[in-house]
Amino acid sequence: MNHPEKGSILPSSGFIYELVLRIKLVYKLMLDKRVNFLLKLLPAFSLIYLINPIDIPLPLDDAAVIGLGFTLFVSLCPDEIVSEHLANLRKSAAVNAARMEEPEVIDGSFRDS
Repeated sequence: MNHPEKGSILPSSGFIYELVLRIKLVYKLMLDKRVNFLLKLLPAFSLIYLINPIDIPLPLDDAAVIGLGFTLFVSLCPDEIVSEHLANLRKSAAVNAARMEEPEVIDGSFRDS
């Protein structure tokens, strides 16, 4: 399956922001009933591995196992569902960014007694 938007969540954003957006995407996909239950086992087993690591003969770091599990999960999910959730997350991020840029100004008057 080809997900054109997946590799570039927000190309001009920072690493942490992209990581948070990716985690939110996995969370939304896990809650979506249209995603196959068996696919949802990939991130679940990745997190279980984090809690109770198994000695694998390969030199894999815990973060690599979780990253691989999450990436594989998003790659195997249906394109239209991933695109829908990603668009909603981007829209939400844009609204939040706009709120941060516009400072709230409260006009008032001061009276010295």
